[in-house]
Amino acid sequence: MFKTIKRIIEWCGTFKKRLYIGFIFSFFASWFAAMPTMVAAYTIGLLVDSQMNGTAFDRKWIWLSFVLIALLVLFRFLFDYLRAKFQETISYELVARDRLAIGEALKRVSLGYFQQVNTGNILNSITTGLHTLENMGMRMVDDFVGGYLNFLCVFLFLLFVGPVVSLIALGGATLSFCFLLLVSKYSKRNAPVSAKATEDLTAATLEYVRGLPVVKSFGQGGASIAAMRNACKDSKDIHMKIEWGYIPSNCLHLFALKLASVALAAASCYFGLTGEMSFSMMLAFLFFSFSIFASLEPISDSAHILGVIDNAMDQLEELKVNNFIDRGGKDVPLHNHDIEFRNVDFGYDERTILHDVSFHIPEKTMTAIVGPSGSGKSTICNLIARFYDVQNGSILVGGHDVREMTCDSLLQNISMVFQNVYLFNDTIRNNIRFGNPEATEDEIIVAAKAARCHDFIMALPNGYDTVVGEGGGTLSGGEKQRISIARAILKNAPIIILDEATASIDPENEHLIQQALTKLTAGKTVIAIAHRLATIEHADQILVVDNGHIVQKGTHSELITQRGLYQRFISIREEAELWDFRDGMSGRNVRR
Repeated sequence: MFKTIKRIIEWCGTFKKRLYIGFIFSFFASWFAAMPTMVAAYTIGLLVDSQMNGTAFDRKWIWLSFVLIALLVLFRFLFDYLRAKFQETISYELVARDRLAIGEALKRVSLGYFQQVNTGNILNSITTGLHTLENMGMRMVDDFVGGYLNFLCVFLFLLFVGPVVSLIALGGATLSFCFLLLVSKYSKRNAPVSAKATEDLTAATLEYVRGLPVVKSFGQGGASIAAMRNACKDSKDIHMKIEWGYIPSNCLHLFALKLASVALAAASCYFGLTGEMSFSMMLAFLFFSFSIFASLEPISDSAHILGVIDNAMDQLEELKVNNFIDRGGKDVPLHNHDIEFRNVDFGYDERTILHDVSFHIPEKTMTAIVGPSGSGKSTICNLIARFYDVQNGSILVGGHDVREMTCDSLLQNISMVFQNVYLFNDTIRNNIRFGNPEATEDEIIVAAKAARCHDFIMALPNGYDTVVGEGGGTLSGGEKQRISIARAILKNAPIIILDEATASIDPENEHLIQQALTKLTAGKTVIAIAHRLATIEHADQILVVDNGHIVQKGTHSELITQRGLYQRFISIREEAELWDFRDGMSGRNVRR
């Protein structure tokens, strides 16, 4: 329990001063909340005492007590307001900072990290875990530290007024604290189980939503939702079991405090009846006994999430201190943009993809990479962008090993156009501007025209202000491809990587896209994974990849005369491009 409280306080960092000032305001707010009851009880006691003894009662005291109570209530709300102003926003500011820090951290890890860590785990850490810390972190610290600080002051006051009464209060608080330790221990033990159930539910939900198109096309709705249904049931069962486990310790914590309150009331009555305490003071203590533990009772509402917060902070630290792929890298300015692979070996986990790959791409030339599926073409491009680090060998860009550079320093020189385009759930304008956040409206339109997407954008109801939906789901594959090319044109990076950039383009618009790519790649160092002959045959260099090896290298005119994989590849592509669908369905293959 103390460890988690300390971690939260340390997490506050530069906000600690505000946190401590908040504790002081919370302390005064608690005292001003309790004192009206004491004043009212003391006034009633004086009134009853005067009636019983026949003594005169100073009526001014009644009005004075009303004024005093009003002031105390006013001060209570004032200090509550000040406590909230200093403390309540701390967690929101810190969590916003940490979410952005996690985003920056995830940008700097190897893509292999996302193969090792479940997406549900990452999403749960950023949302559920930090949400719990955001909503309950400061409240729990205030309840715990403020609650026991208030009780300490009350105890010292009671020790001065009546030692026996103070010992009763101390006994009740000590007993309740023991039960809170049980709650904390139970919470710490169950937090990973609860987090795992939430992660599984998140992952199952994501998989269900992402797989809906496939599910509908195969008519397997019942089978697809089974995993999500099981995850929901498991989450419900686990969390209900955990809640049932908290009930005994929570109830015993409250029972210990209520029992101590009753004992305090009984002791006050006893001392009042024996004359050891005046009637007015006895009445004040009698009323006070039922609010003396008001600052300790809410701790049970916070203690059960101690383990959840501790687990969330573990996940937060794990995400923030992960081994960044560019740890120790520097911002290196590049004076040229040639690319060289030197004896590169690379694999995913235990599976080796590239074997002793070496080649050189001169600056301002185009290199096409061809080969069968799974041969390592996309892996080569991912390594150039340093999405992964090589196991052996080295990759040089502009004469510098990419491992010497930060990811931002390297990637500012690279534009990538992927086969599977991802567009953000934002306007078309902002999706294009992603290539250059400082671009003007005119520059965006020029890039869109160059990518041959301006006309279809203007045909949309809201033009450039059209929101494309998550992943660009409201646009066709070809439209998304052209917007991604516009984005790359706007970035104007000296190195262009094209990963099947024309794969989603319909034949009618292919010549327009080729013009757009020509505009994009003019005067740049270009690496293109391509299967279309129009792209390959004009390349300055062609690398033929097979089973992770560079098996052939040269120009189209050189390779087409050599027996080998490239010649077979071209033959297959020529047949495919001359194939007629209708004749293919009937079993005949004719030239058009």
